[in-house]
Amino acid sequence: MRFLLGFTLVCAALAASASAQQPAPASGQTSGQTLAQSSSSSSGAGAPVQHNAAAVHPGAGLEEAGGASITLQTSEALFDLAVALNACGYDADLANSSPIRTAVRQEVAAAIAQSPQAGAAAAAVCSYIRDHELNDKGRELAQYVSLGLYLTPPPALTTIADQTEMPPDALQVVNILPQLRDFETQTHLHSIWLKHRPEYEALRERLHDPVTALVTNTDIYLKLPLSSYQDRRLLILVEPMLAPNAPNARIYANDYVIVTSPDAAGAVRMDQIRHLYLHYTIEPLIYARANSMLRLTPLLRPVANAPVEYVYKTDVVALVTECMIKAIEARTMETGLIQPRKPDSKARQDEARYDEEMSTYEREAEQTRRKQVELDMREGWTLTQFFYEELIQLEHLPEGLDEYMGQMVYGMDVDRERHRDEQIAFLPVGSGEYVRRAPRIPTGLTLAEKKMLEGDLDGASEIADKALADPRQDHAQAMYVKARVELLEGDPETSLNDFRDVLKTAKDPHTQAWAHIYLGRLYDTKEPAERSAALAEYKAALNIPGVPQDARAAAGKGLQTPFSVPKLKHEGEEPLDPSGKAEKQSYKPDQP
Repeated sequence: MRFLLGFTLVCAALAASASAQQPAPASGQTSGQTLAQSSSSSSGAGAPVQHNAAAVHPGAGLEEAGGASITLQTSEALFDLAVALNACGYDADLANSSPIRTAVRQEVAAAIAQSPQAGAAAAAVCSYIRDHELNDKGRELAQYVSLGLYLTPPPALTTIADQTEMPPDALQVVNILPQLRDFETQTHLHSIWLKHRPEYEALRERLHDPVTALVTNTDIYLKLPLSSYQDRRLLILVEPMLAPNAPNARIYANDYVIVTSPDAAGAVRMDQIRHLYLHYTIEPLIYARANSMLRLTPLLRPVANAPVEYVYKTDVVALVTECMIKAIEARTMETGLIQPRKPDSKARQDEARYDEEMSTYEREAEQTRRKQVELDMREGWTLTQFFYEELIQLEHLPEGLDEYMGQMVYGMDVDRERHRDEQIAFLPVGSGEYVRRAPRIPTGLTLAEKKMLEGDLDGASEIADKALADPRQDHAQAMYVKARVELLEGDPETSLNDFRDVLKTAKDPHTQAWAHIYLGRLYDTKEPAERSAALAEYKAALNIPGVPQDARAAAGKGLQTPFSVPKLKHEGEEPLDPSGKAEKQSYKPDQP
């Protein structure tokens, strides 16, 4: 009886330690990547950029030419909405816009002047737009862009998805569609679209090579392996009728969409496209580890007064994602400095002069990048400096970002970073983040993790059982959840066997390493202890390629000192009641 009671307490201690290492993601807004199906897949260098004139179908699956994952597109439905906005007083950045915008505006104005029916249709659509004005002009425009991405081509101009599946901002203006259809018909907008369609195609052609180079260079810097895109899509839509200085980017489930507008010279903001591409590339790597980020939650405290949107103050995974992207952008930014040219001469004095010039150049370039990092930090992206310094380390390592990601996250000294973040003097207004996400709640095994940490063991176990019954789910991760639930329920023998089963199929280094560590701790706390078996498990954890820093530290501690039951602080005077069952006790487990 004493053995069973003692081992039950050990299981509770082990499970409590597990909870410290297996956090659930915040339940606020997250990336569109579905966590239950998240993988560490990423684009390969030189990923193909395809042309496709098909309508955009965010959230409903995209049929793209050749199954490509990155496409350049146009949308007549979005064109219709943009033209309506222009006809109703939308003049933002007009002087710097493409000549196409001015030409279309003049043609629509002429159609309205020549036809009473067109004039009435324009008055009706403009009345709707005026009635739905917002104080924030950026958000006002964004809601029409969101709606445009969910429409079929004219003349139907109907939504492609049920309203329950559409972004909330699009629903705020969805009732404009009857007026928009009438406006499109009465102004003969389809004919105007066909007239300017070749110019749209030319703009897309001009973007093809720069976007391909952007993708290739980014993947080379991040040292990403060649692999599939796993059904994720990046869409770049060209729409000259919108302001060049107002980016609009969206994440709908697995579809990443940006609407870009050329300036008067035909140039577009490639930095905006790259920013969304970094979301597209990095988010799956981060969200694959979302369950292990609860330990970073204290880093949200310094952000409470930062000039960033609410989601970044409440969802540590979203904050980590954006700060890592900011760090990559700072590390690879164009500094504006002219790099010295290597001399053709092999003379010693010429080489010495070149070395001195390069040293000066690199020092000044680094100062410029560091100033950008400081600005990012003051704008609320508090972890930018940490990731910037980690990227410097990554540049000198053979592995890529997908392999190094775990070490970045798990090796972070949270207390040190929090102290540094607390010293930041935030600016009154931040730079803002123009990539907007559709809200998503935890599902699948991610929800199981969350339920387990909230104490709903039955709910977590039920979800894990369903995942084990589904051949499409990650059975190793489901079994890992089951084994930890069994620890909390005081069933050590079943937990021991399930952790062994986890190791038969698990591929994620974090899951593999911690399964070995839990086995080692269970062996350490048996009566009598099986220390040799425990040591073997700790060593196995350390030998896993890409073992995360937190697991490395825990395994190293296990090799030095056998895991023991944490000391208990009794709330009552008697440790046992007359029936021999444990009284209610409180304890704080040792942290690995």
